Amino acid sequence: MADTLLSRFLRYVQIDTQSDERSSSCPSTPGQWNLLRLLKAELDTLGAANVRLTDAGYLMATIPATNLPAATKKSGARSPRIQAPRLALFAHVDTAPDFSGKDVKPIVHSNYQGGAIKFPGNPRLLLDETVAPHLLDCKGKDIITASGTTLLGADDKAGVAILMTLAETLLTQPRIPHGDIRLCFTPDEEIGRGTDKLNLKDLDADVAYTLDGGTPGEISWETFSGDAAVVEIEGTSTHPGEAGTKGMVSALHLAAKLLCALPREKCAPESTTGRQGFIHPTRIEAGVEKATIKFILRDFQMPGLEEKGRILQGLCKGLQAATPGARVSCKIRKQYRNMAYWLEKDMRPVDLARQAIRSIGIEPTDHPVRGGTDGSRLTESGLPAPNLFAGMHNIHGPLEWVALQDMELSVKTCVKLAEIWGSATSR
Repeated sequence: MADTLLSRFLRYVQIDTQSDERSSSCPSTPGQWNLLRLLKAELDTLGAANVRLTDAGYLMATIPATNLPAATKKSGARSPRIQAPRLALFAHVDTAPDFSGKDVKPIVHSNYQGGAIKFPGNPRLLLDETVAPHLLDCKGKDIITASGTTLLGADDKAGVAILMTLAETLLTQPRIPHGDIRLCFTPDEEIGRGTDKLNLKDLDADVAYTLDGGTPGEISWETFSGDAAVVEIEGTSTHPGEAGTKGMVSALHLAAKLLCALPREKCAPESTTGRQGFIHPTRIEAGVEKATIKFILRDFQMPGLEEKGRILQGLCKGLQAATPGARVSCKIRKQYRNMAYWLEKDMRPVDLARQAIRSIGIEPTDHPVRGGTDGSRLTESGLPAPNLFAGMHNIHGPLEWVALQDMELSVKTCVKLAEIWGSATSR
């Protein structure tokens, strides 16, 4: 398994699949199509059933159920098998636009023995236990990084490689008992559109998991709730030499004032941890005449999320009042909600994930996600979808890394999940 999983992962990360929120297409970038078409061809070759790539860039396939024995009655007669819940497993093909994903050069650090890992493309970078504590548990493992000039793309090509290896494992080993399993590879998760055009009726699943997490054993059934905000500032442009007498109002200057007014000590991502939320400006386009600032708002609880919206809107109203010559608007829209609001009503998907993880010799841990996954929106839409570990660390930047053996543990967990759900009964 190791060679197959590794070779898949190394191939996938070298395909540039960064998503782009400025694009209106789905997927938002051509590179995602390249990987999706490659995966489709590989699934066809493996013998998966119902392999289909939709016009919107969703790749779905079925691993057909094995012939499981029917239940035996006390009389000795065999009763018809009760249909097992249909399990769906998700991974997203895009990588984050936060840092370059072009020309990724993966490096395998075999049999890691501790100490700092250096990057040939950027000698100033060091990966050690101060920025990656899990490295302390990785002696003897094979660590994979990029070269220092790009992100690695383990988020979520680790998940993609894991699911493709799972597919090969189950399709070539029919003695492993399981029900129908649906695989789904989604585009544009990193820009919040991962399930926008997914038809859940086409997916036809009862329960799901996303493979988009970190340390082995982690189960994420709580996420941030998220909103997006766009602030637009309209100023008045004049020649700067006459600005003092002609009434220049610089939208760029006002945008800077707004950003400086944000309460960084309690609302900046770099100043918050744990269950604290934040207000995070992600992009600014500004000149004298007009400025546009995009924000993401995050909190685990709805009252906290709503408060952050009020803070931002209040700052915009104050800026407007102080500068009557400008026009300042703030529009907030919903992105996703904490999956715990639904999962805590029925913890069966979480409990069976814990059972699967324990069965491979790892103690499961609950890991609230300071972000969102496709599972957040899937769960809200009626398909419960906790997030499972895929081994990725330090994502969205040049220090991103993954251990091959951690990805192997994820494959084994998914095999056990398939067996467990295959023996379960629908409610």
